[in-house]
Amino acid sequence: MKLTPLATHSPEAVRAALAARGWEAQPAWFAATGVQSLVVLLEDVTEPEREALVRWSVKAGADVLTGEGWALVSAAASRLAPLARPDRLPPGLEDLAPELGRFLASYADPPRRWEIAGRALSLDHPVLIGIVNVTPDSFSDGGRFSTVDRAVAQAERLVAEGCELLDVGGESTRPGAAPVAAPEEIARVAPVIEQLARRGLGPVSVDTRKAAVARAALAAGAAVINDVSGLAFDPDLARVVAEGGAGAIVMHMRGTPDTMDGLAVYRHVAAEVAAELGAAAARAEQAGVPRERIVVDPGFGFAKGPEQNFRLLDELATVVGLGYPVAVGPSRKRFLGAATGRPVEDRDRATAVACALAWERGARLFRVHDAALACEALRVAGATTGGMSTP
Repeated sequence: MKLTPLATHSPEAVRAALAARGWEAQPAWFAATGVQSLVVLLEDVTEPEREALVRWSVKAGADVLTGEGWALVSAAASRLAPLARPDRLPPGLEDLAPELGRFLASYADPPRRWEIAGRALSLDHPVLIGIVNVTPDSFSDGGRFSTVDRAVAQAERLVAEGCELLDVGGESTRPGAAPVAAPEEIARVAPVIEQLARRGLGPVSVDTRKAAVARAALAAGAAVINDVSGLAFDPDLARVVAEGGAGAIVMHMRGTPDTMDGLAVYRHVAAEVAAELGAAAARAEQAGVPRERIVVDPGFGFAKGPEQNFRLLDELATVVGLGYPVAVGPSRKRFLGAATGRPVEDRDRATAVACALAWERGARLFRVHDAALACEALRVAGATTGGMSTP
């Protein structure tokens, strides 16, 4: 008998082993995801539910760690699957089926397209989002692209380097940045968006927290609204997105740029960020934004310290588990400087590495200042996980 250990960090090794032995692509992929080990955290668990979970785990060969009101369940996806079926649920666990079923469905078949105004973006490869800041005070490139001509020239560079979406921002959200009134923000972004749309340099996203700015951007040709506040700053913004048929990037942040650093207090950062992002995405859906138009962003650098950012990057699968496509924006952020000692203008290599790590953990969209290095890193990362887009 010959023994060959297989890699377990993704289903790809099992899929490849099955495919090499004659399995067709789709059955091989679903079987590979079925034997993949998963760990899920259950909260608000009653005492009878805890007892039912323990009884089930003994029969199913799963590991369960429990405490008052919670349980950690570790098992292969195929062993968890019966808990998502009402006809096979053990007595006492009826409330578990809907949420577990949603998670397992998105795990086995993650979102492959993102619907935005006028088109859809395929997510079977890394999608680069190029940053075009038309602000005088952004933390990295403030003032460099504050005229229409300069902004368009930067957009052309980003597209040439591989960006599929351009994100135009007219208000800095760095810590301590001064707020910008909506008319001034519109005056900064609308002419740039109009020119980018006219020249076919797009699709275009607008980075704004304000409904009035989003409305003007959509009129100028934007296809996506990227809100760093997670639709919490302006209660009318979600409705504008819905009525405009736009895509939405819903980011996690606590407080405002002035207050967020003081709110970076977490017991378990990945779980809390995922829960708060899930609530933000639900607000979008309740306002009429279809699920297929929503992308979530964990908000690296927003209300998170360096250690929390790295922990969130490592545990990004928790955010991916929400079932929405995930975008990340680590570009030139302070936590990368904390690890490398590099100043803000020399963090593009670290950004590229962070993007590659995020891809391996399930992110599919990457917001960057310098597209060339990130594109290279993501091509290498994407090449190692090419089978993950199966079936």
